[in-house]
Amino acid sequence: MKSKLLFLFSLIFLLSACSINPEKVEKPNVLFISIDDLNDWIGCLDGHPQIKTPNIDKLAARGMLFTNAHTQSPICNPSRTSLLTGLRPSTTGVYGLSPWIRNVDSLKHLVTLPQYFSQNGYTNYSTGKIFHGNNGRGENDNEFDILGPGTDIKPIPEEKIIGFTPGGNHPLMDWGTFPHKDEEKGDYEVASWAVDVLNSKPKDPFFLSCGFFLPHVPVYVTEKWFNMYPYETLVMPPMLENDREDTPRASWYNHWKVPEPRLKWLKEDQQLKPLVRSYLAAISFVDSQVGRLLDALDENGLTENTIVVLWSDHGYHLGEKEISGKNTLWERSTHVPLIFAGPGINKNDKYDNPVELLDIYPTLSALCNLPEKSELEGVSLLDQLSGKEVKSVRPAITTNNYKNHSIRTNDWRYIQYADGSEELYNIKSDPNEWENLADSKDLDGIKTKLAKWIPEENHLPYFGNGFRVLQYENGTPIWEGEVIRPEDTIPDI
Repeated sequence: MKSKLLFLFSLIFLLSACSINPEKVEKPNVLFISIDDLNDWIGCLDGHPQIKTPNIDKLAARGMLFTNAHTQSPICNPSRTSLLTGLRPSTTGVYGLSPWIRNVDSLKHLVTLPQYFSQNGYTNYSTGKIFHGNNGRGENDNEFDILGPGTDIKPIPEEKIIGFTPGGNHPLMDWGTFPHKDEEKGDYEVASWAVDVLNSKPKDPFFLSCGFFLPHVPVYVTEKWFNMYPYETLVMPPMLENDREDTPRASWYNHWKVPEPRLKWLKEDQQLKPLVRSYLAAISFVDSQVGRLLDALDENGLTENTIVVLWSDHGYHLGEKEISGKNTLWERSTHVPLIFAGPGINKNDKYDNPVELLDIYPTLSALCNLPEKSELEGVSLLDQLSGKEVKSVRPAITTNNYKNHSIRTNDWRYIQYADGSEELYNIKSDPNEWENLADSKDLDGIKTKLAKWIPEENHLPYFGNGFRVLQYENGTPIWEGEVIRPEDTIPDI
């Protein structure tokens, strides 16, 4: 009799515990927000003194801001491939704007982050740019369950606003304002579709990925946002004249010939300020779209049971290091926003040690109590998000093409290029990375310690993978299939 009563009381206790803590048995939703080419110019990161991003800042206040987050590759396709597969570029061999993983026999089997949520009971919605370009959105692709609008840079002016640009006069190399409405923009349509999904109040737990294109080039904005940053009072990013004098020639190889204009052209054609102004304006416009998503969560009672993660695939130079664009191993290219908010996450908190975008996959899996995937190369940030003490701090590793790596700690950035040349920066005393200390014998110990983090496995680039890919043949650098000779001058400098 006593055993029966003990069983009955135990059962009542368990049932009452479940009714008191429903969040322990209910799967949280996930809102997965990607912003293309966004560096650290958001208000909560103090990246630019004039930037206005009230909605992203509000999201950071709702959860945890990772102030020292870094991409695994400073270019779209390898960065997104790394984040969404949980593997480093040096592991997959995806370094350039191609290939798409489903076109590579050795990568076809990989289970991407959205797929993993689908396999574990989530309805997987997606709109905008999540993988690079239209990857994952083809008729035979099964990355997503339900698809909304894809990436669209519309509307565009009849002619380029800034005129002819070096590097082939690429149509994407343009910025400024022209008569059009926010509601006509591709990113507005992407946000509208995501809002409609949230308004439908899905019954099953959802994984909703929403990828915004701006501030990627062409950086077109409506007059409302453009006028938010007056030309006369515009604050320019800090730049050092002849900044590349103490960087090795190999630092140019990862962006040897690119359509993004160099600082020289931007100055000569008086386009540096218009580029910075357009970039700031585009960030504020995208922030307003993020706000629409957050408002829809609130209005539909979904905020308390939805994990929101916001990230950018890599940063962007706007004159720093004598270039515009990405494709570098410096702070401006590697440092990105990363914010988590939602159930089980500390509010209005910051974590200042280095983390990687690679950590998003295992972190979301842990937050949603999905089975652990041991093959992932990132680490879960669950302890950081819940305020627990983290004893082991690992640096952030960024890879830009085959055997070109950056190691970023709290105090240092160490860069080693494929030809063995090096850079070393003291981030505390030189946050702009203006003084390369690699030749200082006093710091050999620091370099040796940091070099131990360089990946031992470096997969060769895939044959025919030419877009933004640097290869070496018998020690000779080859950029996009074209040999770089020792006597060649650096293009457009």
